[in-house]
Amino acid sequence: MTDHATLSAPAFSSAGAVRQTVAIDLGERSYEILIGQGLLDDVQSWSGLPRAAAALVVTNTTVGPLYAARLVAALRPHHAAVHVVELPDGEAHKDWPTLNRIFDALLGHGADRKTVIYALGGGVVGDMAGFAAASYMRGVPFVQVATTLLAQVDSSVGGKTAINHPLGKNMIGAFYQPRRVVCDLDVLATLPPRELSAGLAEVIKYGPIADMEFLGWIEDNIDALVARDPSALAHAVRRSCEIKAWVVGQDERESGLRAVLNFGHTFGHAIEAGLGYGQWLHGEGVGCGMVLAARLSERLGLVDGEFVERLAVLIRRAGLPVRAPRLDANDNAGRWLELMRVDKKSEAGEIRFVVIDGPGRAAVRSAPDALVRAVIDENTVAA
Repeated sequence: MTDHATLSAPAFSSAGAVRQTVAIDLGERSYEILIGQGLLDDVQSWSGLPRAAAALVVTNTTVGPLYAARLVAALRPHHAAVHVVELPDGEAHKDWPTLNRIFDALLGHGADRKTVIYALGGGVVGDMAGFAAASYMRGVPFVQVATTLLAQVDSSVGGKTAINHPLGKNMIGAFYQPRRVVCDLDVLATLPPRELSAGLAEVIKYGPIADMEFLGWIEDNIDALVARDPSALAHAVRRSCEIKAWVVGQDERESGLRAVLNFGHTFGHAIEAGLGYGQWLHGEGVGCGMVLAARLSERLGLVDGEFVERLAVLIRRAGLPVRAPRLDANDNAGRWLELMRVDKKSEAGEIRFVVIDGPGRAAVRSAPDALVRAVIDENTVAA
């Protein structure tokens, strides 16, 4: 069974200005993604947002000491009181107890329905702050202030918010759109190399599923991206956001087309859950997952081996793993299948994979367990 969800992504819109804007068109829930340098301290980045007496900055123990004071200073002209709550850092803390820290801060400061939440951090902070915003008093406004490459090109855009459950990643959450996404490219200078590589996985994914010209550009500029060249990063973030914005505008709640953005994620989420959250970064799981999904596509006769190898080489050049970890000493592939069946993308116990239906096109389909087992077995690191 195949659900075709072929993208016809918009052409890249060149812009030479320091500040660039990508619009998310969702009617009354529409908002802008701001991309550029120096945005954190720029008063214009925060103008036009909902007015409120109080704001809560949600960050973590790594990002907070670097940027929280600067964000608080930038927000003070807009809010009489700006409070900060720091969460423990890492995917292992994307859970109910940590989420409750946000609610404790909101209630402790007497936050009302107009209080604005600012998510200052990467994907974990953004997901948790967004879920808190969706839940507190049945919904308060929030703003994504993305400080990792992965968050800037993917997780901060589109309104997916969630926490993890021991049995599955992002299984408890809500669709809830931010009022704005702010991507200050300057903050990527403090990003650890491993986190930068993890973000590049989400940049790379847009090529095979939507834009082969962009894939070629990434191949030509991967060294510049790894070296954090500002102009290369600006192009990568903008183009990624343009593609995702177009997809989200067509399918906000992932009823069809948006599912193709999960290329590599079915395998990747199994890695994260199977190893224990935080052992591999999300982008590392996605990078390896894209290779496995591409090899599954090859076995289904949708792409040739040359295309798969081209993608694997690029993922390796980005500093990402291309071989799968062993999740079980006895029945390794069986453990993978077990984890993938509880993934939120499965339907009635049937695992749904995003496959490459020819270069630049993606489709969502199931595959025989035997075929999936073969792909896993042939691409797992030896014990």
